[in-house]
Amino acid sequence: MDLQWIWEGIQEGVAEMSWLEAIAVFFGIASVFYSIKKNILVFPTGMISTLIYVYICLKYKLYADMGINAYYFSMSIYGWYLWSRPSNGKPELPVTWLDKKGIATSVILFLGSYIILFIVLANFTDSDVPYWDSFTTASAFVGMWLMAKKKVENWIAWIITDIVSVPLYFYKGLMLTSFQFLFFTVLAIIGLMEWIRTARVKQEVYA
Repeated sequence: MDLQWIWEGIQEGVAEMSWLEAIAVFFGIASVFYSIKKNILVFPTGMISTLIYVYICLKYKLYADMGINAYYFSMSIYGWYLWSRPSNGKPELPVTWLDKKGIATSVILFLGSYIILFIVLANFTDSDVPYWDSFTTASAFVGMWLMAKKKVENWIAWIITDIVSVPLYFYKGLMLTSFQFLFFTVLAIIGLMEWIRTARVKQEVYA
């Protein structure tokens, strides 16, 4: 990998970055960090970042991503509620794996949302990246839903989302946001390993 190219990209991104994008990036990274730690602050920090990205995505004609950020905001409220009110007498909502029904539901949610988003973007907007925008939005849609339910597999959805988002935002000229998603990919891998460990411990405790 060309480290000089990466450094030049970061410098260009910083030079062109608006103060709004800087704030969104800061709180976005904070949100992922808190998510790895299973800290409820994942939700308020994420809400700040997503609100800003709704405006940024509108400006850059990333309409599906604009919609998913609005969805993030609403799901953050839902997740905040679930995490703060655990059921079955447990001190907190436990980290668990999806069952077969949950996996099937996740796949259906992804495919259904991708098809709908692509049709809308390709036929009713001036988006020049309907395939990419629909894909990242559909995978993020599933990821946020699974995170609110504290499912380990949410990190797999985020890893896929982040990897595809890197070239998407780079193409749209949002250099710093592109590198943010590269960083998010690393954090998501760390998050996946951490939640796998936690789920195994929880299974032993509640067995």
